[in-house]
Amino acid sequence: MAVASSLAPVLIVGAGPTGLAAAMSLARAHIPVRLIDRAPQPGRHSRAIGIQARTLELFEQHRIVEPFLELGHRAHIANLYSNGQRRARLDFDPLFTRYPYLLFIEQTVTERILGGHLATLGVEIERGCELLEYTQGSAGASAEVRRPDGRVESVRCAYVIAADGAHSTVRHRLDMKFDGETMAQSFLLADLSASTPWSDDEFHIFASGDGLAALFPFGHGRYRLIADHKAMLPAAPEGTIPVPTLEECRDIILQRVHHPVSVSDMSWASYFSVNSRMVRQLRVERTFFAGDAAHVHSPAGAQGLNTGIQEAFNLGWKIARVHARGAPERLLDTYHAERYPIERLVLQQTSFMTQLVEADHGPLKLLRERVMPALVALGPLRDAARQAVSELSIQYRRSPLTLERVLDGGPRAGERAPDAFVRVVNGPLGKAPGKGRIFDLHDPACFSLFLLVEGDAEAAAAKNGAEVSAMLKRLAEAVERLFPQALRVWWIADLANGETPLAGEGAATLTESYGRTRPAFYLMRPDGYIGARGRPASDLNALLRHCETWYAAAGFAQAPAV
Repeated sequence: MAVASSLAPVLIVGAGPTGLAAAMSLARAHIPVRLIDRAPQPGRHSRAIGIQARTLELFEQHRIVEPFLELGHRAHIANLYSNGQRRARLDFDPLFTRYPYLLFIEQTVTERILGGHLATLGVEIERGCELLEYTQGSAGASAEVRRPDGRVESVRCAYVIAADGAHSTVRHRLDMKFDGETMAQSFLLADLSASTPWSDDEFHIFASGDGLAALFPFGHGRYRLIADHKAMLPAAPEGTIPVPTLEECRDIILQRVHHPVSVSDMSWASYFSVNSRMVRQLRVERTFFAGDAAHVHSPAGAQGLNTGIQEAFNLGWKIARVHARGAPERLLDTYHAERYPIERLVLQQTSFMTQLVEADHGPLKLLRERVMPALVALGPLRDAARQAVSELSIQYRRSPLTLERVLDGGPRAGERAPDAFVRVVNGPLGKAPGKGRIFDLHDPACFSLFLLVEGDAEAAAAKNGAEVSAMLKRLAEAVERLFPQALRVWWIADLANGETPLAGEGAATLTESYGRTRPAFYLMRPDGYIGARGRPASDLNALLRHCETWYAAAGFAQAPAV
């Protein structure tokens, strides 16, 4: 399907990872996009370097994960030290995902991959374009944009996504408050070669009375050093910015790491200040804030870049549904309802983690050195920590978009849809039966309705009876009427006994991932979360009413009860 050129475009301000992900989500849903960035060229250096498992899962569903895996470096183990003694070790391998690790890759590479994929979707990054003025109203928004040649262009758009960073022009134009605080210390970043006593599939965080230091591997002997800098930044000639030296990096490692680590060949280094701030509303009429324009915080936990990208994917399909499909405007309010609590929690957690690793006395130091090792040694708490760091535990169970019914196992409505090896009994566009994976079947431009049945079509009829099979067909037809050209219906079952799964790691059987209830339905949102689940016999009409309320075009004739 071609891009709906008759629609007013969505203007995205800022072509960092968040803006690029938002543009990708919209373009895949055939929404016209204008993506502008004030910088004339892409950034040359990277602050954000860590991509979590959940973000990689979403990249897989968008069919762009392979370049990240090829160019990034995988770290499977996190280590926390206090005064040279290792206090905690967290192994990501038990995670129930194909990506049981933290992928280290420079932000510049992330932007290059996303930008290249956008080009295949027909979206051009308009660089050197500065937002000057901006107004919005009930009929749309209007922006004045200065182009690289100095010409000022008036841009009419349907919505604006502010992804223009911590000093967001859009936020200032709307006089939005950015509540929070500036932390007392600054941080040092340096990319350098290092000889260490450890495997390069581990990363290390060191806490001591002298401060924090962390070493993150890029592979091939290259590391990112991050350290807090409590003293005043060194003086620099007027008009220049102070830059860390290799000697300063060596001193930090000597004082804080307490292990035989030698560094050399520093390719880039910088200081930066840390704020912990966020906006009060993620939506103001036709404007949406995402990424650093919405929240900034400590780099602890490698959450910032991932949070922004996941916000973009959460928002993109909702704008597409309202703008192109006529869904009610209240659907857009769920962006704030779902993402704001997560952002607030990220700020709280990163602030606490920073204070914890920097504490040189008192209760926090006791917690770090005595209590935390004991807690991490407990299996359930260790599993919870893995899930939290990897962002696989992010969920929207309290969202108004969830329709939850009790089934025998499986993810609840609002939770991440896990991957699984399945047998496709029937699929859209005459899809032939065969083996597959949930992530391969799902198209992030559409909703996916998964009907879980017993075995093949004949076995399903024998197990459930012709009446149930007919009811499942009526269910699929009724839901498809609510999502014209935006829903894919899959009849799926477990692999037969003795049938081998496809090549790949991290996916379980359908029963292991989605429970034992048959027949059952799971409605998967475009952003990879379960929107609704239940039993067709008792929950079908509730599903139809739920979809009509939130996703159907205004004036849609109510689907008949089934």
